[in-house]
Amino acid sequence: MALKASELKVGDTYTERLVEDLKRTQVVMYAGASGDYNPVHTDELFTTKVAGYPGVFAHGMLTMGMTGMMLTNYVGDGRLTEFGVRFTNQVFPGDTLDSTATVTAINEGLVDIEVSTINQEGVEVAKGSAQARIDD
Repeated sequence: MALKASELKVGDTYTERLVEDLKRTQVVMYAGASGDYNPVHTDELFTTKVAGYPGVFAHGMLTMGMTGMMLTNYVGDGRLTEFGVRFTNQVFPGDTLDSTATVTAINEGLVDIEVSTINQEGVEVAKGSAQARIDD
């Protein structure tokens, strides 16, 4: 079902749980699917001893992909015209992520959306914006 301008107003929100208890296996599977084998995502020893992080963490693009899935669930397949995020904090195995889309403008068949993805502690891990085509 596609969003309709007549059913939207600025300030409307849509929230979805992206993942509950992100598994390390999911991070490793994403490394394989994306071809991004940076050891900070898969090698605990390297990440803690060499890179100085508390542990391996998810790829930013994994977080963006899950956030994008929330957006397409909200606006409908094939309707996004723009989507971008800034990664504001790392996502670690064990994290639970929720994402919220907030309507910021409605103009001539397009809706502008602000996006925020947070972890189980309420810490924002990705912030961005999107635009989508909507029906009248």
